[in-house]
Parts: sequence; C-alpha cells; structure tokens
Amino acid sequence: MELFFTMLLPGIIAVVALWGLWRRVDVYDALVQGAGDGLGVLIKIVPALIGLMTAVYMLRASGALELLSQALSPVLNVLGVPPETTALLLVRPVSGSAALGVGAELISTYGPDSSIGRTVAVMMGSTETTFYTVAVYFSAAGVSRTRYAIPAALCADTAGFLAASWTVRLFFP
Repeated sequence: MELFFTMLLPGIIAVVALWGLWRRVDVYDALVQGAGDGLGVLIKIVPALIGLMTAVYMLRASGALELLSQALSPVLNVLGVPPETTALLLVRPVSGSAALGVGAELISTYGPDSSIGRTVAVMMGSTETTFYTVAVYFSAAGVSRTRYAIPAALCADTAGFLAASWTVRLFFP
C-alpha cells in the first residue's frame, strides 16, 4: 500500500503527459505556459498578502490583540467558548500562519489533551482564514466588490468557532 501512495503523484503526472501526447498537445509548451500564468497570478496577489501579514504583525506587536481578548472574554464565557482562545478567534480570519502560531502556543501552554488544546485543534480545522482567502482569490479573479462574501464568511467562521467549542465539550467532558 505504501508503494501505491509513493507512486500516485508520479503516476498522475505520467497519465496526464501520455494523454497530452495522445491528443497531440505540446505538453512542455503547455507546462511552460501554465507556469507563466501562475507567476502572473502570484504577482497580482502579493500586494494583498503583504498588507494582511503586516496588519497581523502590527496587531500582535502593539498589544491591541491582548486588549481585544480581555474585552471579549465575558461574552465568550456566556457562549461556552474558552476565553483563552480569544487570540485565536481574532487572528484566524486574518492569517493562517499567525493563527497557527497562536494555536501552537495555546497547545504547548495547556497541553494537547486538555479541553483548550482540543478546542484549539478543532477550531483550526473547522474555520478558514477569511480575509486572506477573499484577498487572494478575489484579487486573482479580478473581483473588486466583495459585497456579501465577507459577512457570510465571518458568520461561517463564528459558527465554526462555536461548533468547535460545543463539540469538544460534548465529546470530551
């Protein structure tokens, strides 16, 4: 079985190349053209990525993230969300790498088998980096007005955070 998974990607590449040859497509030219198009997309999305990452690092360095955590703590207690996860709730919609750092810090502090550690793990798996995703994909597609996409995505993130907290409480009392 290990051999199957080891050979899966090379096998797919070989099948695609053979299919292209059978259809008389210049496979190498198509590969080079696709790579060039990919670089074009990269050039379009880099400014949005730099802006998002800068904003996240500024929030963490300024201490604003800690102030927001303290302000939201009472509301989270009522909703059944551990207040220790507040930093993750605030950072996750903006930056996956910052959320991964916050999540790793929480898991190392409280332990992976603790209620908070499990909640953090489920939250990371059930939510998305909303602003990053919107910035990257809408920028690549040339969409300038996000309209209802961001509010709908933030509602989905909120539902994911709440469901993660409640699920961990339900299955790991």
